[in-house]
Order: sequence, then C-alpha cells, then structure tokens
Amino acid sequence: MRKLLFLIGILSLTSCQNQAQNKVAPIRETKELVMEKQTIYQFKVKDLEGNEFDFATLKGKKILVVNTASKCGLTPQYKDLEAIYNQYKNNNFVIVGFPANNFGQQEPGSNKEIGEFCSRNYGVTFPMMSKISVKGKDMNEVYQFLTQKAKNGLQDSEVEWNFQKYLINEKGELEKVVAPNVLPTDDEIVNWIKS
Repeated sequence: MRKLLFLIGILSLTSCQNQAQNKVAPIRETKELVMEKQTIYQFKVKDLEGNEFDFATLKGKKILVVNTASKCGLTPQYKDLEAIYNQYKNNNFVIVGFPANNFGQQEPGSNKEIGEFCSRNYGVTFPMMSKISVKGKDMNEVYQFLTQKAKNGLQDSEVEWNFQKYLINEKGELEKVVAPNVLPTDDEIVNWIKS
C-alpha cells in the first residue's frame, strides 16, 4: 500500500510539473502601428497678412503646395505658378505658397516684404502663407504631413530645395511629389491639373 501511495504521490507531482511546463504564457497580440491616413483639410495656417487660412475651405479642389523663396535661382517659377493658377483657378485648382528660409538663406524677408516682392515682381495672386520652416526640428505641421508616409499615406519625402511641389487631390490626399527644378508649366503638372 505504501508503494501505491508513493507511486500516486510521484505521479501527482510529475503531472503538476508537466502542467506547469506546458503552461504557455498568454499570447500578446502585436499590432503593427498604423497611423490613420490624414488629409490636408485638418490644417489651419496664417497667410502673409496674418489671417487664418483653413485648408478645409479648399475641399473638392486640386491643390499645388509649393515652398518659395525670393532670392533663389528658381524664383522666376513664380511667373509660371501665377500663369497656371490664372489658367485653371476656375476649374477647381488652387496654388498655396509657403515662403521658407531653409535653403541658403534665400528668403530672409518679413512676411510684408515677401508679399510686396511677389506682387511687385510677379503679380502673384494665389494664396501665400506666412513664412515657415519646411525641414528640420521646427518643420511646420503641414510639411510634416506632406513629407511623412505615416501621415500622408503615400510616401516619405524630403524637401530638396525651394519650389518643390506637392500635388493634393480633390479629397485632400497627397498624390504626387514634384522636384524643385520641374517647371509648374511642365506637362507632368498641367496634365495632372486637367485630369
């Protein structure tokens, strides 16, 4: 009888040890961090005069966002930007310019000076925003959206130089990034506007 009790005791102990070893830690579900795709309509910025500009007012329009500078070799693109704006502004198209001093200190002026320069030299009538930063630690939130795939849902990019263009579709989604040296009147941009 002692042997039987001894065997039962050993079997019980072994069984408990096996159960403990077979016990699996709870499985933790790991979910990939997915950011909800944003649109440009969530942003409000200040224009050159200090008035609030709400991107939500542009719903249903194609938007070309461009970082500008007054003392750059590409500054004459203002003329082409104004030309396509005037040609297509009545066809649900708008250009939004963001002066920035991130490249070679080529936009040193105040908002007032920038506005006067654009008007006097190129007759700019498309909306121009207050001077911002388009890269670095102080990058404006609009440009964080434009350059980060986690926010725009399309691609990561870096603003290479003045006059880089971001093409936003009628739903407020980033659709294409166009290099600074591509003229605003290039077929790549005009065909996108007309499509």
